[in-house]
Amino acid sequence: MEKLFFYFLENMALIIALMFLGLKAKEVLLRKYKKIFSSLWVYPLFVTLLTVVVMYKPLEYEGMKIDLRAVPLFFVAYAGGWRLGILSGIIPLLFRIYLGGPTVLIGIVQTIIMPICFGAIFKHKQEDANKQHPILDLSKMMFYFVIFEVIQAIWMYWSTEVTVLITVSMFIFACIAAWSMGLIFNDAHRSLNMIKQLEILSYQDAMTHIPNIRYFKEKLQKMVERKESFAIAMIDVDFFKKYNDTNGHPKGDFVLRIIGKILYDSCGAADFVARYGGEEFIMCFQKTSLQQVSDITERLRRSVEAYIFEGEETQPGGFLTISIGVSYSNAGTSMEAIIEEADKALYQSKRNGRNRVTIAEKGDN
Repeated sequence: MEKLFFYFLENMALIIALMFLGLKAKEVLLRKYKKIFSSLWVYPLFVTLLTVVVMYKPLEYEGMKIDLRAVPLFFVAYAGGWRLGILSGIIPLLFRIYLGGPTVLIGIVQTIIMPICFGAIFKHKQEDANKQHPILDLSKMMFYFVIFEVIQAIWMYWSTEVTVLITVSMFIFACIAAWSMGLIFNDAHRSLNMIKQLEILSYQDAMTHIPNIRYFKEKLQKMVERKESFAIAMIDVDFFKKYNDTNGHPKGDFVLRIIGKILYDSCGAADFVARYGGEEFIMCFQKTSLQQVSDITERLRRSVEAYIFEGEETQPGGFLTISIGVSYSNAGTSMEAIIEEADKALYQSKRNGRNRVTIAEKGDN
């Protein structure tokens, strides 16, 4: 009895400890190697390691190899679905065959195939698509896990020489281990989601909800260092102070949000936009010719002019409009010089009557 108790306690503690260490390692490694450790293959690799460690020294009884390997296999299938469950079960299955014994086949079915199938059938459905790291509903998970454990326990009791004491002990410790894995998993994922949210907020303009100038300059500087070709467009809302004074700041804020959305929605896969400050925005166009950029910015100008803003009839000309200045990068030109060149082109648009696009001459910088 004492040996049985301490064996399952050791198995359970091992699962909890490795789960905790694995998720903490993920938090640290995600910051340095985000692309690698956000990939799906990392999860089966970790669960495989965890399962094999649990199986390494099983409790041997009447030729059977008894352990809590079903817990991590159910968990990964429930959290990640069929693909992660199957990938996680391949090496444990081969390892169980290697361990041998008279109950190899039934052991594989009951403690490897069955938990993966149960977990995958009742797979957790992510309710908040904005959360990169899912949070599990532990009450639902434990409901399905208990059903699985009850079926497994009854099947084991009737098909093998296992005793009631072993079956009940295995059930209790497996449930505690699964619940603990869920708690650790959710705690780690809440932390990762919070970090992600803080990162988004640090690079997002609070009013327009598009990226801010910090994000823009960091991304642009990397492109300059890689000597990539791109175009910069500086955009300014014409007579915005007059609109604010006439219609009030809440409506002025609404105008900035709408224009920010128009600019953001117009971005291609490689393009990006940010609020520069005040009523100014800045855009970067990649993999496009100067003529293409000219056409795109002209369409943007017309889109803003065509949009019906409340109170725009008080503006000069009866419409709320934007002016745009465009510059094109040259090899060896600094980020500051390229932005300054676009700003000069914007000033030229303003001086020439506003509501127009001006392309900087190559010799301006």
